[in-house]
Parts: sequence; C-alpha cells; structure tokens
Amino acid sequence: MPTWSTSPSGDAVFSVCCSVRLPQLFCTCVAFSLAADMGILRGAIGNWAMPFWCVCFAMTFIISTVELCRLDSEFPFFWYNISVTYACYAALICLSASIIYPITYVQFLPYGPYRDRAIAATAFSCIASVQYVTEVARMRDWYDLEDIFFYEHTTRALLKVLETFVAGVIFAFLSNTSLYLHQPALEWCVAVYSICFILAAVVLLLDLAEWEYMPPRPFSIFQLVLSLLSVLLYISAVVLWPLYQFSEELGGQPQRPSDGDCRDELTHDLCAWDQRLAVAVLTAINLLVYVADLGYWARQVSVGTEDQPPDSLLLSVETSSPSSVVL
Repeated sequence: MPTWSTSPSGDAVFSVCCSVRLPQLFCTCVAFSLAADMGILRGAIGNWAMPFWCVCFAMTFIISTVELCRLDSEFPFFWYNISVTYACYAALICLSASIIYPITYVQFLPYGPYRDRAIAATAFSCIASVQYVTEVARMRDWYDLEDIFFYEHTTRALLKVLETFVAGVIFAFLSNTSLYLHQPALEWCVAVYSICFILAAVVLLLDLAEWEYMPPRPFSIFQLVLSLLSVLLYISAVVLWPLYQFSEELGGQPQRPSDGDCRDELTHDLCAWDQRLAVAVLTAINLLVYVADLGYWARQVSVGTEDQPPDSLLLSVETSSPSSVVL
C-alpha cells in the first residue's frame, strides 16, 4: 500500500514554533520546574502531574526538532496524523493536570511560598493546554488541508484519543487493586476497560498508518463493529461498577467516610472512595465518547464511502513513487 508524508512549508514551521511550540515548551518546563522545586511537599499528586508536563515538553521538543530539520518526510506515516494526535493528547494531559492538581492538592496547602508555586504551576499548565488546543485548531491552515478532510480526520482522531486517554486515567485510579479484586463483577469491569483500550489503540495505530484508505468501506464496517462491541461492554461496566461499589446490599459503601485518607485536609494518598467515584464518572464519560464514535461510523457506513484525502493529495500520490511523497 502506498504511504506518503506531508508537512507544512518552511514559513509555516517557523510560524508554528514561534506562535505555539515555544509557549508550549516554556509553560510545560516552568510547570514541571515549579512542582519539582517543592521537594517532598509536592505530594503524591505533584509526583503524578510532573511526568505529564515532562512528557509534553519532551515530545513537543522532539516534534519541533523533526519539523525544523525537515526530517518528517523520512517517516513512513502521514505526519499530520502524528502531529494532530499528539496535540490532542497533550491538550487533554495538561487540562487534566490543571484540574486535578489544584482540586486534590493545591487547595489544601497552607498559605505561603509553596502554595504560590503550586498555583503558578497550575496557571502555566492551563496556558499550555490552551496552546495545544490552538495548535489543533490551526493545523488546517499550516498543512494546507481542505476543510472537509480536516474536519473528518480530526474528528476521527479526537474520538480515539479521548477513548484511550480516559481509559488511561481510569487505569491510573485502578492501580489501587483493593478497589476491585474482592469482587468478580468489578474484575469484569477492569477487563472491559482493558479490552476496549486495546481495541481503540489498535485502531488509532491503523489510522496513523493510513490503512483506512484502502479499501474504505470494509474499514468503516470494521470500525462500526468494534465501536458497537465497545459500547455494549461499557454499558455493562456503567451498570456493574457503581452497583457493586456504592450499593450497601452488595458490599459497597454509599457514603464518603470522613476518616483516614478521606478527611478534608492534605494527605499523601487519594481517598479510596473518591477513586471509586472517579472511575464511575469516567466510565460514563467514556461510554458517551464510544456512543459518539459509533454514530460517526454508522453514518460512514450508511453513506457508503469513507472520507478520502483531498483530491490534490490523491493526485500527488498517484503520480509519484509508491514509497513516500513529500508535499
């Protein structure tokens, strides 16, 4: 199957780096540095947020270096796929850190320099998330893509990014195995999260490799079947997880305790009851995302054709070598 690469022009690369990439690098680096400078007082949530900012900084630096050195044509993937997928992930990561970090940690810090640093780290994380969203929104102009291709491709990528990201956050809460190992129904829910995550990750990789353009209709049907399966699995998890976690008749705990790690002050561990509630909410959110994904692919199948790249892109592929085309 022919693959091709595309990248913005030299002027566009410079514009991207000056307008969004440099602010992204600066904000994630400052947020990471401020949290690291707090030492042991940054707590478990600080240790959780720091790798997020560090990964965003490292990946942004790598992508910027690749584009500035014009090395993106050497990759056997559609470079736009990689860029938009990463930008979506980075926006969600920084946004999650900007919400969870102040709610679960900063508000419990005593007034003083450490609290000011934590607030500043949160502010820079918020700015970074805005910059990543701006990058996604402006990619159509930078890559000179047609409106319909940009909309359809970004929508498809964003849905898969959301599915895998929310599942990843769920897995972070499930690192506390005491939440589910005592009940087979809850173990089934964990299996559901794992199966659906693997399916979404595989489809995302296929999307990155541009396999969906050949042939279009079987790929759409394949996506529709996987989305339907994921929706059915998540429906079972939406029912079973809160039922066995919060129903007193089934051994759950309907009320949030006020002792131990759940007391309203700064602690080094997350409240187990809060983790159960977070997983329940995230399960419902991911179900909605899968339902939207199912609706998207149902529309594709009903139309009968998969959205293709712009005509100019296809013409370049047909008239060039089957290995890689640089636009």
